[in-house]
Amino acid sequence: MSGESEESAGSAECKESAQVASAGTAAVHAEYVKRRDDFLAIARQKGRVQRWLSHARLATFAAALLLTWLAFGAESVSPRWIGPAVLGFIALVIAHDRVIRGRDHATRAAGLYERGLARLEDRWAGGGNSGEHLRDPAHPYADDLDVFGAGSLFELLCTARTSAGEHTLASWLLEPAPPETVRNRQEAIAELSPRIELREDLALLGEDVRPRLRPTALVRWGTAAGNLEPSSLLRVSAAALSALTLGAIALWIFTDAGPIPFLVTALAQIGFALRFRAPIARIAGDVVAPTRDLALLGGLLERLECEPMESTRLAELRATFDIDGHPPSKRIRQLQKLTDLLDARQNQLFAPFSALLLWKTQVALAIEAWRLHCGPTLGSWLDAAGEIEALCALAGYSHEHPRDPFPEIVSAAEGPLFEGVASGHPLLADACCERNDLTLGGERQALVVSGSNMSGKSTLLRTVGSNALLALAGAPVRAERLRVSPLAIAASIRVNDSLQEGTSRFYAEILRLRQVVDACRGDTPVLFLLDEILHGTNSHDRRIGADAVVRGLLERGAIGLVTTHDLALAKIADELAPRIENVHFEDHLEDGEIHFDYQLRQGVVTKSNALALMRAVGLEV
Repeated sequence: MSGESEESAGSAECKESAQVASAGTAAVHAEYVKRRDDFLAIARQKGRVQRWLSHARLATFAAALLLTWLAFGAESVSPRWIGPAVLGFIALVIAHDRVIRGRDHATRAAGLYERGLARLEDRWAGGGNSGEHLRDPAHPYADDLDVFGAGSLFELLCTARTSAGEHTLASWLLEPAPPETVRNRQEAIAELSPRIELREDLALLGEDVRPRLRPTALVRWGTAAGNLEPSSLLRVSAAALSALTLGAIALWIFTDAGPIPFLVTALAQIGFALRFRAPIARIAGDVVAPTRDLALLGGLLERLECEPMESTRLAELRATFDIDGHPPSKRIRQLQKLTDLLDARQNQLFAPFSALLLWKTQVALAIEAWRLHCGPTLGSWLDAAGEIEALCALAGYSHEHPRDPFPEIVSAAEGPLFEGVASGHPLLADACCERNDLTLGGERQALVVSGSNMSGKSTLLRTVGSNALLALAGAPVRAERLRVSPLAIAASIRVNDSLQEGTSRFYAEILRLRQVVDACRGDTPVLFLLDEILHGTNSHDRRIGADAVVRGLLERGAIGLVTTHDLALAKIADELAPRIENVHFEDHLEDGEIHFDYQLRQGVVTKSNALALMRAVGLEV
């Protein structure tokens, strides 16, 4: 723990940093308000234009009907007047549709910045993407550290709109990354942090993509076994047969060759088409849905292609888009042109020529060649777009929280280490977030945290765990400074019984403790967070069991925190000093009310507030 002089200096530094951050947050807030209001004004203006166009369209339609009656019923005007009225109606329909799309776009953009203001004003909980569908109850810390759910870390951080972006961000929060990966993400996030327009475009494009794009089906189509190998010989043969057929027709028309050459080539062409009829039909049928999905994805990828990306990881992601030097948007347009050509055969006027040209066969072969060449990269396109979207989500958090710095990631050789200065919980409003200094690592592997009810013990565990997982995901942290080594986080904080599984709370807790201990068998040192360890059993068994669990964790090189109400457990620190130290939170009574300062102090707590709390709610004790 810091001495008094260090605390005074740290307090002054925190106040100065808070003032700078407050100014930075105020600037972001003002910018969000301006952008929201600008988009709302656009939405209102387009709403007025939309209503005017709606009336004009109705009037034009009525005029067209009237002119039709006057021209053909009363025969009092020329039918030529109907044409301009119909053209005017069509023009108004097109303009009306564009204005509606513009109004909806502005409304969605305003909503985007309203959600940003909610985050800045600490009224965001419950209004965003909770990520509940990504929750895994068996994860070693996700439930304990509020990674998913209403008011969770995921809801605070996630502005991703595509499923790929959501899953990427979730995976980063659930699985700490190696130091080099974390540093690359930090560099990318710092580059993306000021790019509000990029985040706006991705969010709005993603809202269009998410409900209609089927990424799994798209990747399956791209990587499926070939229906037909579109070899050069096969494609040349199809083109040659078409050319011979056209040549035979020309000979028949312009010379005395007669129909025999045409009949011969036509029969050869029919035989060729029948030979490959089944695979060609499958290619033509299978490409319909992927083309629609790629059209949605293409807009998102095209926006990313035009964005400069200089940091190491962003440059790597940008490079995954290109195939032979061509960006994915160009490749997708190539496929769209091929499917348009394929659809052209359905035109009744073109159908006879389509048959003579082996049109379906030739275009389907070109589509299959595209799929075999570009299809295997569809998954990497989706993954890269999802990773950039996840980086943008963390960049948005960094932009909105200028006081939260990037931590220093030290090598595994220097660990295990968690060294935080003025650490606070990222889910608490900054204005009411009490901060503490805390160091784990080196000689001091663990802290036994005692204190009365509601004094801040569990919040301290979540503060350490949340900042550790943010740090190892590549995100900024809620601290003045943080140095952390690679750590595997394991927690037993929120443990409940299960009626469905027939387990008591105590049994559920010892299963979780087993999971924490098992985590130490990996190559990465463990950061353990144990709240009220074994409090579901008697003091004798709790003392022996807690001592054994903590000793076993320390012997395996783990670092961490243990909270307790049982002061007998605090004796563990006396026996294992200096590897473990006792720290505590205090409270005090003032005018009959209990007050907490949430400041961590050395030593064991000397008083309890349990009776005072019971009296405060009206119990006679």
